[in-house]
Amino acid sequence: MGSNEMTRTISSELVRASLREGREIALIDLREEGPFSRAHPLFAVSIPLSRLDLDINRLVPRGDAPIAVYDDGEGYVARALPLLAALGYGNVASLEGGLAGWRESGGEIFIDVNVPSKAFGELVEHERQTPSLPAEELEKRIAEGENIVILDARRFSEYEVMSIPGGRSVPGGDLAYRARDNAPSPDTTIVVNCAGRTRSIIGAQSLVNAALPNPVYALRNGTIGWTLAGFDVARGQHAAGAPASADHVALARKRAEELAEATGVRTLTPAEFLALQADRTRTLYRLDVRLPEEYAAGHLQGFASAPGGQLIQATDEWIAVRHGTIVLSDDDGVRARMAGHWLRQLGWNEVYVLVEWGDLEQATKAGASDVWPGFSSPSIRAVSPQSYADEAQKPLLVDLATTPIYRKGHIPGAVFATRAELATQLKAREIRRIVLTSPDGRLAALAAPELAALGIDVRVLQGGTEAWRAEGFTLEAGLDEARALTSTDDVYKRPYEGTDNGSAAMQAYLDWEFGLIAQLERDGTHNFRVLGPI
Repeated sequence: MGSNEMTRTISSELVRASLREGREIALIDLREEGPFSRAHPLFAVSIPLSRLDLDINRLVPRGDAPIAVYDDGEGYVARALPLLAALGYGNVASLEGGLAGWRESGGEIFIDVNVPSKAFGELVEHERQTPSLPAEELEKRIAEGENIVILDARRFSEYEVMSIPGGRSVPGGDLAYRARDNAPSPDTTIVVNCAGRTRSIIGAQSLVNAALPNPVYALRNGTIGWTLAGFDVARGQHAAGAPASADHVALARKRAEELAEATGVRTLTPAEFLALQADRTRTLYRLDVRLPEEYAAGHLQGFASAPGGQLIQATDEWIAVRHGTIVLSDDDGVRARMAGHWLRQLGWNEVYVLVEWGDLEQATKAGASDVWPGFSSPSIRAVSPQSYADEAQKPLLVDLATTPIYRKGHIPGAVFATRAELATQLKAREIRRIVLTSPDGRLAALAAPELAALGIDVRVLQGGTEAWRAEGFTLEAGLDEARALTSTDDVYKRPYEGTDNGSAAMQAYLDWEFGLIAQLERDGTHNFRVLGPI
């Protein structure tokens, strides 16, 4: 993989060559998301060392996929390499010089998260001149009684937190599929919004590409733009958009087929899919792009839930190997093709749509995603929530949840810690006896053996914090940083989510997005290709 096989390194130049030339490569940043969000290469994927053994299998599903790992001098690479080897990854190298080496070699540095998708959205708007309305114009038209429907392209959970008054929820992957039923008159103006820019732009352009007869606009700068203009958002709304009708699905499918063909999305029969799945020379991602509730009701085994709008907004949350092979599934013939036509424009070389489930339906199952690595260890000592609650002399309870989840609710007395730094802090503070918890107990169970190997008396709370709550025990909110065992800089606070973001942070975020096209040009590794009018 690199010129020095003894140390298994790879140069930044070789990584960039793989990106430009369409060869598989996963560039993994081992730091927590907070530091990652402040500086990283364009196609780096955040898989913190704290969660590496929990997340690597779904993000890099092939053991001999080419992987380059890096940190910024924290020493995480040295710890990650033997772990990855033990997990069956045999083609792993460290990036020469880490993040500093990338920067010194002339590599472009990006901030924020999900940057490839956000930069692509800016490029789409620039090249296609995606129509948009500023918040002031939308508010004026609403006040004048114009025939307008506002479709919120975010996840329903985001829509519930805050939304444009009168808006209804139609997540981005469903827009082309359901828009005709939410605006049945061609005279109705459709305005697509998200929190910031990307999903508004991609959502509106999806409808333009889908050849809807309606006037279509993105809400310029989304709810951020609405808020900065001085308008109030609605909170706690539950207005889901109308479902798709059979006649409109047929219209949408015909156009989606044309868009898929124009962008080079290929189709697979069940037999062709099984043959592709058997090819061990490629990294294969199997993604179901329907809504989460549809996925939970029944899906093909081995397919992960990746709702189409979110997949385009945050591709790196499902796919770590750039230029891997992607197979998409739906049950309507529209949503997978629409997602596929965007992924091809995002520079993914091999994108397939499974056009029918056929005999594969025998392998369907209901429930949550089954794409999770297994774990078990005889060294894990568990304690039930009731037993822990009954203990008179409780050991220190350490919670490995992310800071947002910890702040929302944790077991009284539990202290926050990131897994990657926990052992160092326990040693420094001479803490020798702990109980570990995490939201569902999985991360705690993975972390326990490594602590036990260091001589720490460690037990795991069975079922984690969720089991504690399920048994009727209370949680407390907040985070006392003075009591945290490690840094709390683990998760990037998005300035476009939540209800407590300052105007300066929101404006700074918009200003950053506006500069992404120039960064793409300097970087030169993206292979984005925006579809023109067809």
